[in-house]
Amino acid sequence: MLPWNTEDLLFDETRFNGTVRLFPLPDLVMFPNVMQPLHIYEPRYREMLNEALDSDGLIAMSVLAPGWEADYEGRPPLLPHACLGKIITHERTDNGEYNLLLLGVRRVLIDEELPPEQSFRKANVTLLDDCFETEADEHRAGLQIALTRRFQENLPDCQSANPPILELLSAEIPLSVLTDLVSFALPLEYQLKCELLGETDIDRRAWMLLDALEEKRAVNPKRTPKSLAGYLPPFSVN
Repeated sequence: MLPWNTEDLLFDETRFNGTVRLFPLPDLVMFPNVMQPLHIYEPRYREMLNEALDSDGLIAMSVLAPGWEADYEGRPPLLPHACLGKIITHERTDNGEYNLLLLGVRRVLIDEELPPEQSFRKANVTLLDDCFETEADEHRAGLQIALTRRFQENLPDCQSANPPILELLSAEIPLSVLTDLVSFALPLEYQLKCELLGETDIDRRAWMLLDALEEKRAVNPKRTPKSLAGYLPPFSVN
């Protein structure tokens, strides 16, 4: 049995007040529709997590802009887009640190960072909706098939034979979900991942991924993708 239920995976945007706690990292680009295990050990982020657990359970995974090393302990600049995440499970260790599982729920645009009142950072954000630039695209079904195939080709043998992944790839999941899974799981260039996080047009994301996978296939087919074990929420295929 999974340690969460379906209600744990839901995000009610009508109850979202537009303010988020920021958890900025330099080397992780989080996406909606995937789960990310995190280990929280810095005191400021333990304070952040305690507040989240006492309220809405939400944390925004933001991305540190280049040059962050000079001011990591302060408030280094952030890239404009982030992924709003919901805490699904958490465990407090004996030394006060935390292990948690975070589910990405929405893309957000950071509008304004708030003045510092706590040890961690907060910002006002706008929820970004996925969209299709055109309502009906005769090539969309083929686009999804092509991206699914390229995704499977880029998985190592141990992952491509994994039952949850086989079930996922054989199910008719939305193209929006597929693009986020591919963006998260494969070892794409960091800048491209940031661009994919900021792109709300689903067709455009799919084409960006296909172009990148074609290039990657030709240049360096041996790169190892991120393991998906434990990172996939239980999607419904209904």
